[in-house]
Formats: sequence, structure tokens, C-alpha cells
Amino acid sequence: MRIALEPRPAPSRSALFLAPVAAIALTLAAGAALLAILGHPPFEALWVYFVSPLLDGYSRSEVLVKAVPLALIGAGLAVSFRANVWNIGAAGQYVLGALTAGALALSLEPSAYGLHWLAVYLAAGVAGGMAWAAIPALLATRLRTNEILVSLMLTYVAALLLDWAVRGPLRDPAGFGFPQSADFPEAVLMPVILEGTRLHAGLIVAIVACLGLAFMMRATIKGFELKVLGDAPRAGAFAGFSRPAAVWFALLLSGGLAGLAGAIEVSATVQQLQPDISAGYGFTAIIVAFLGRLNPAGALVGAFLMAVSYIGGENAQIQLQLPRNVTGIFQGMLLFFLLAADTSLRYRLRVGRASAAAPEGRGTDDGDRRDDAPDWEEVR
Repeated sequence: MRIALEPRPAPSRSALFLAPVAAIALTLAAGAALLAILGHPPFEALWVYFVSPLLDGYSRSEVLVKAVPLALIGAGLAVSFRANVWNIGAAGQYVLGALTAGALALSLEPSAYGLHWLAVYLAAGVAGGMAWAAIPALLATRLRTNEILVSLMLTYVAALLLDWAVRGPLRDPAGFGFPQSADFPEAVLMPVILEGTRLHAGLIVAIVACLGLAFMMRATIKGFELKVLGDAPRAGAFAGFSRPAAVWFALLLSGGLAGLAGAIEVSATVQQLQPDISAGYGFTAIIVAFLGRLNPAGALVGAFLMAVSYIGGENAQIQLQLPRNVTGIFQGMLLFFLLAADTSLRYRLRVGRASAAAPEGRGTDDGDRRDDAPDWEEVR
């Protein structure tokens, strides 16, 4: 018995659009079954998870606050994955961006004033994320290492660096020994754009970044180059496109946006450095990128949906006493069903009898038909 995946013809645009919808529907169905097993009314629990965050103005603003870092990181990863450069370490680049920008903020006088300091602060976050992403880029292009493993392992190094910093050189001397930095000066805090909420100007930055990257991928030579190298590397090489240059560009771009997300998040919500500031955004943004069909503009929609699950998970903890990890289970199921839907669009499963080894001296070219060729039975 032999099982193989056979490529299908290119899927239609409508099929590509409906794949995430089907994945979301399957996630809701599987989630309802899981909640029923846990002894909770499934429809009530799903309402709390996915509808209650949208029922009042403050909850909607909190959803948008959560969506900002997810959109920034997801848009960068969408470009990177489209170029077939697999940056799985955005969580570490997020942390390094927050740490670099935070160290700059803590070096300023509390009385520092001026919008230029906020711009410098955000630039420091971008630089920190790019510097951390440059490590897997350098190793991948010079030593041919796997950027997946290197970027992923650096995530844990970044977390340890942050923990060391807030317990050591950046610890607040007036913090009673808690592992945290002093509060940031007001000059680097993100402006609030909706009074009475925490919704901040980072939302505007995220929208501009996502739409700008979507334009780049659709209407510029660089976007065309990245798509060609991602879809057909040999064709890209014949066209004169440089694979190492694409690796550097994709990793620095996605790393810089992750660092920017980290700088914005700690400035807007926490306003100091703490050991755990990531909230899993770097890994959740991978789901965001795929939900957006590897389109930076689509990352806005994916970020909104994942942010709803974050806020809904917090509501479920309070109202239903569900554990926090259920949110992660929902996100994992969504990624699983999304990848399964994409795979079924691009491949069909074939099952058949395995061929016997060719007799000695007998060819197996396409023109030499074997009597014992596999008798395939298609399974759709």
C-alpha cells in the first residue's frame, strides 16, 4: 500500500478565500465539542469567546489594542513566508525590540519632552528587532544553516536576556526587588486616540504598515522578486534575482516590524519592562499571516480575529472559570484546520498498491509501461 500527495491544478480565488472560512467553521465545531466534554454549555461558551468582546465600546477598543502587535508582526511574516523564508523567531525579535527601545527610554531624563523622542524610541525598537533577525540571516546565507531552527532558538535567548536585564542593570531601584524596570518617561508613551480607553496611535502605524507592504508586494519590482523566488526559485535565479538578498530583506523586514511591535506594546500598555511582555504574540502572528493568505493587508483581518480570541479568552476565565490555556487550544486548532484546508486545495490524496522493483536490465522510463504499475485509487 502506498499513499502519496499529488498536486492539483491551481485553486481558484474563491477557493482560496473560502479555505480560512472553512477552517474557522471547523475550529468552532471542534471547540464546541471540546467545551461540551469539559462540561460547559458549548454555545454559551462560544458566545463568550467570540461575540462578547464585540458587544461594548471598551471591549472593542481592547480588541484593537491586542490586534496592533499581531498585525505588525503578521504582516512582516506574510512577506517573509511569501518569499519562502521561514522566520519562526518573531517572538524573540519582538522581545529584543522592546528591550532595545526600553533601554533607550530608561536612559532619558523623566522630564524629557518632544515628539522626536517617540520617533527615536520606535526606531530603536525597529533596530533591535532587525539586529536579532540579522543573526539567522547571516548564518543562513553564509553557512547555509536553517533559518527556522536558528530564529526559533534565538527566541529563548531573547527571553533570557530580557529576564537578566530586568533583574540586573535595568531593574527599578525603587521597585522593592520585583523584576521590572522603572516606568518609562512620558516622552516615549504612545498617544491615546480614543479617550476613556487604551486605544493608541499604534493602530494607525499598523494600518499604514500593512497597507504599505501590500502595495509593495502587489505593485513593485521588489514584491515581484520575492514572490518569484518564493514560488519558483530556479526561475528567480534565471531572472537574475539574488536568493541571499531576498533572505536578508525578508528577515530584516519581518524582524524590524516585530521589534516595532514590541516597542509599541510596552510603551502603550505596560509602560515598563517586565520578564513576560510578549503574551505569545510572535507565535500567534504565524496564524495571523496564514489567515491573511500571506497578504499583508489580510493580516489586518487575521489580527482582528485572533485579538477577539484573546479578549474572549479573558472573558471566559472570568465568566466561565475556563483555564487560560483553552485560548491556546483554539488557536492551535485554527492553525491545524487552516493548514489542512490549504493542503487539500493544493494536493489530492492517492492510495494504491506499491510497485514491485524493476527487473534487472529493464527500464522504467515513462515510455516503457510496466504491467505492475501502481493501481491508484483516488481519495478526495
